[in-house]
Amino acid sequence: MAASIERVVTSGTFSLDGQDFDVDNNVWLVGDDREVLVVDAAHDARAVLAAVGDRSVVAIACTHGHNDHVNAAVEVASATGAPVLINPEDRHLWDVAHPDRAPDGDLVDGAELTVAGLTLRVLATPGHSWGSVSLHVPELTAVLTGDTLFQGGPGATGRSFSDFPTIIASIRDRLLALPAETVVHTGHGDTTTIGAEAPHLQEWIDRGH
Repeated sequence: MAASIERVVTSGTFSLDGQDFDVDNNVWLVGDDREVLVVDAAHDARAVLAAVGDRSVVAIACTHGHNDHVNAAVEVASATGAPVLINPEDRHLWDVAHPDRAPDGDLVDGAELTVAGLTLRVLATPGHSWGSVSLHVPELTAVLTGDTLFQGGPGATGRSFSDFPTIIASIRDRLLALPAETVVHTGHGDTTTIGAEAPHLQEWIDRGH
């Protein structure tokens, strides 16, 4: 099959600042019928591995370190032998979820990952957390934004290790600079496009103050 982006929806609990929330997460598989990159292995390793099937997993990339985006990463890594990658600015969040197992590598701004002939470029997009990143896949006219940009606005701030002006700057300078037709694959909920979200930037700023 041609290279594509597949979604697996898993369910579980997001925990931060002493609060727990029931959430549905999007896990993304980027690749073809031979190999895939797993983005945000969340909640249910069995569901992720079932979707992977007999394909090779080149890496497990974490858009940020909140537990609901990394809590199945170690189990998927153990089953596949793939390295787990995360921005080092979110290592403290990773350590909360996995205190006994370090990640295997760093997702730093400008780094490139390859899978199935595709190149995914890492864009540092802090704000939802200090180490949040997005993954731009120009060959598929797509970007995977984690919890930085959703259909309808930016990801949550106001909790520990987050900042509203920072997430707005990340969206304005890094994400809205992408082509308007770029499909936005989000950490939760439905996909959108850069062009659909860009006109609403000032509304988000006004709403956030």
